[in-house]
Amino acid sequence: MNQIHSVVKRRYLLNGALLSAAIILTACAPRIAIEVPKEPITINLNVKIEHKILIKIDKQIDDLFDENSELF
Repeated sequence: MNQIHSVVKRRYLLNGALLSAAIILTACAPRIAIEVPKEPITINLNVKIEHKILIKIDKQIDDLFDENSELF
């Protein structure tokens, strides 16, 4: 009877140890949370854009524009 009591006691201790280890490992697991920020994200771009458009017009076309100014 003592031997059976000893085996049952060991099983309870082993089950308790495994359960305790599982609880401890679960509690120590890292948690990753994805949340929406309360304020909107602001991206400030201080960009200065400059562009130049250069058009070279042939002399004959330039004269044509001068003669027919109502085209443009």
